[in-house]
Amino acid sequence: MQLFRAVLLRLATTAVTLSGVALIVFVVIRVVPGNPIAMMLPPGATDADIARLTAQYGLDKAIPEQFFIWASGVLHGDFGVSITARQPVLDLVLGRLPATLELSIMALVIACVLGGAAALTGTRGRGTGAEAAIDIANGVALSIPDFLWGLVLVLLFGVLMPVFHISGRVTPSLDLPFVTNFYLFESVARLRFDLWADIVSHMFLPALALAIPLAAIIGQLLKQSLKETMHLDYVTLARTKGYGENHVILREALRNAVLPTLTLVGVQFTFLIGGTVIIERLFSYEGPGEHGD
Repeated sequence: MQLFRAVLLRLATTAVTLSGVALIVFVVIRVVPGNPIAMMLPPGATDADIARLTAQYGLDKAIPEQFFIWASGVLHGDFGVSITARQPVLDLVLGRLPATLELSIMALVIACVLGGAAALTGTRGRGTGAEAAIDIANGVALSIPDFLWGLVLVLLFGVLMPVFHISGRVTPSLDLPFVTNFYLFESVARLRFDLWADIVSHMFLPALALAIPLAAIIGQLLKQSLKETMHLDYVTLARTKGYGENHVILREALRNAVLPTLTLVGVQFTFLIGGTVIIERLFSYEGPGEHGD
């Protein structure tokens, strides 16, 4: 019964939070300079055309009334129509969301590999130049936002050394017999490894740009947890039994030190999905953020 109440309380808190966020975002978008109707009409549109579309989309009403109209539509599953794409927003998002999920999962995997390797290297070389180099690299990775990493990666591996694709999700000339929008997973399920390799080549740079700051966070937290774990009794006992340092770190200390990091990874994944917008636009990746509305 207590668990049921806790779940209800969490759901109620989430609903209130989402409602507040929706209200704030809606009001901010409506009060900032700019007219969404101007984006829908050609330069030679008349005042009558502007007034007609303004009334059609309900933008001639007061902001509170506009919000309640929008909220009512959301409760009925109607999220409106995209201004630029002229398509239902819900269909547009659901059609492009699989691309964002695949990109986020790949970025998370890369971040865990890079962050884990950095933490293990720093722990293995604690007190030496290797640990100092890892700390400096983590600081640099955290101080540069992901979109700047994206620009650097485009310059290095798209222009100077064109190794990876820097735009799109898949090469248009390839055969695309996809049933779902989960291209990466479906290509593996269909054993189309040629498509899989091409999709990964398109995803790698945007995923790496997203992964670098997260890898630094993972590396710092895991290294700190390992450093604390290395002084515990069961680790000292393993050393007295004659086990080498690599065995002590990987087989004894890591299993307990990794728990706080796993919690962080679960939380950061949700932020990772929401943070792909700029990267998707930068790499013209076919997720919701690439469309810009």
